[in-house]
Amino acid sequence: MGLETVSTNRAHGGTQGVYKHASSETGTEMEFSVFVPDHEEGAKLPVVFYLSGLTCSQANVTEKGEFRRACAELGLIFVAPDTSPRGEGVPDDAEGAYDFGLGAGFYVNATEAPFDRHYKMRDYIERELPDLIGAEFPADMDRVSIMGHSMGGHGALTIALRNPERYKAVSAFAPIVSPLNCPWGEKALTGYLGADRGAWREYDACALIEDGARLPEILVDQGTADNFLEGQLKPELLAEACAAADQSLTLRMQEGYDHSYFFISSFMADHLEWHAVRL
Repeated sequence: MGLETVSTNRAHGGTQGVYKHASSETGTEMEFSVFVPDHEEGAKLPVVFYLSGLTCSQANVTEKGEFRRACAELGLIFVAPDTSPRGEGVPDDAEGAYDFGLGAGFYVNATEAPFDRHYKMRDYIERELPDLIGAEFPADMDRVSIMGHSMGGHGALTIALRNPERYKAVSAFAPIVSPLNCPWGEKALTGYLGADRGAWREYDACALIEDGARLPEILVDQGTADNFLEGQLKPELLAEACAAADQSLTLRMQEGYDHSYFFISSFMADHLEWHAVRL
């Protein structure tokens, strides 16, 4: 599939790599990182996909997520893709804002010009990247889970809810639970999908649950000192949607934690242990 190795490093009894390839979905070169623990020859390991938030690339969690020790101990492959297509000719926010365009793909398939050409992050995450991981790494693609942070938490929840047969577990750190009901989501979904809010529902975790999507269980950690808690994240909306639908949700409000990787890294091992049990 034309996979190119950018770098590899030994870490925690495994190999941390960064790779790139020409994506047929986005029409651009895409980078991602993969941590593979040492394992017996011929073994296939379960896979956890991690989706990052606004302004991030795969580098943020790779450098600051503190996941490798837990993945090595639990025997998990950890895959972190980029958050948007990048490169010459890829459109960005006209005013250079951080919450739309490059670094802010929102894990949707854009339908509005000029973003509809390259912004196909839904298909990239749901189809192309898993196929690549299964072909190029010692991955058991029958044992796959997904997690994410903020915009990536939105991505993880919505992707799992749309594909419950594929993902054995889903969790999120400080997710955008309802893009239909926050400024980040309204800006992004209007720009990528147009003004018809009905078309947004498949990209909103609360709306998907209201419309009948179900998972065995959902785990969410949210810091109480998160600057975006009330205006953008609104975890109470997810709690209400899950309660009304009898959807199992563990929502843990973590006292004093903010939106940063200090928060994510504090609970990363706990999430990975939770995933490993279900994988």
